[in-house]
Amino acid sequence: MLYHFHELGQAATAPMRLFAEAVRTACLPLAHTGLGRVIAASAEVVERGTRHYDKPVFDLPETRIDGRAVPVAEVKLAVTPFCTLVHFRRDGAEGRHDPKVLVVAPLSGHHATLLRDTVATLLPEHEVLITDWTDAALVPQAAGPFGLDDYIATIADVLRLLGPGTHVLAVCQPTVPVLAAASLMAADRDPCRPAAMILMGGPIDTRRNPTKVDELATGHSLDWFRNTVLHRVPAGRPGAGRLVYPGFLQLRGFMSLNPGRHAGAQWELFENRLKGDQRAAERHREFYDEYLSVMDLPAEFYLDTIQAVFQERRLATGTLRWRGRAVDPGAITDIALMTVEGENDDITGIGQTEAAHLLCANLPSHLRRHHLQPKVGHYGLFSGRRWREEIYPHVREFIRGQGAVLGNQEPG
Repeated sequence: MLYHFHELGQAATAPMRLFAEAVRTACLPLAHTGLGRVIAASAEVVERGTRHYDKPVFDLPETRIDGRAVPVAEVKLAVTPFCTLVHFRRDGAEGRHDPKVLVVAPLSGHHATLLRDTVATLLPEHEVLITDWTDAALVPQAAGPFGLDDYIATIADVLRLLGPGTHVLAVCQPTVPVLAAASLMAADRDPCRPAAMILMGGPIDTRRNPTKVDELATGHSLDWFRNTVLHRVPAGRPGAGRLVYPGFLQLRGFMSLNPGRHAGAQWELFENRLKGDQRAAERHREFYDEYLSVMDLPAEFYLDTIQAVFQERRLATGTLRWRGRAVDPGAITDIALMTVEGENDDITGIGQTEAAHLLCANLPSHLRRHHLQPKVGHYGLFSGRRWREEIYPHVREFIRGQGAVLGNQEPG
């Protein structure tokens, strides 16, 4: 019923939102006056506070290669009910033989577009693809369930589609299923196993430096999560009747981690509008348009993640199984591994991602690297100035150092 009340609330605030937008538009001719700015700023805060934020777009029409602009086209290489594999095809960059990088986006509430800056930074020197997960509210019940095993299978299927030599960059939640998929493929000596893995800010072993996220996941039973946060998609949507962890509940959880910071950001928007600082106001809009856009998660995947990753730490303790088969990272002997962590990460504690090196016990030292980035939080690992200027150069060097010739094949 909570999901239905949320939908009702959205409908109830629609007139207020429309009125605020009309007021803001009407005040445009008075934008040069103090009163006009106060009214317009107030109306914008109200409008943004009651809006439903649709899925953003990547909006990466071009990149720059060797100083020249190169058009970029989003090409859907494969589509399943729960995931679309998107290739950012650089028209005119054929023949460069750049390394092929699969960016595995989190299935944890936000859309894959949260990694827009990650993709944009990689594009000039890499063939980039990304897993664009589908909002579970849009997946009909006939498509069946989607759990952690299905996620791992999807990663392996994508790697086989892309062929040998693919480098995988996983951000946060997918570090566990990516490492699991690589372990299974390594055990099978699958020729399409990744050439390298870059695992960034992920919960490989949440026993290390637990955060508020870890404490929440372990502070309640699995039944508590099942009975408290799972709801069925209301009628009127393609996924009507599907059991999900709704995006609006996830957003409340995200914002509860730093409520003061988010409240302060809204006040800063108001002040910047009053001062006429449009550049600062636009930066706020860009960030929160993305941050406030969330998606529903399949209930099976959510519960599997809570239990296997956070409560029982199956990968870290050697008890993870995929469809009945043991997952052993010790099988990895030739997949280069880089882990990246942020000094100020309040979602994934220091050491949780680095733990992957202990699990990959048979990987030679020359195929390993760990980078701890000073003065950066979780989102700064893959977005923003420090990602572009301080973290990416290490990632680029690592990928190139693993024999970029392996990535010469163009995506299919």
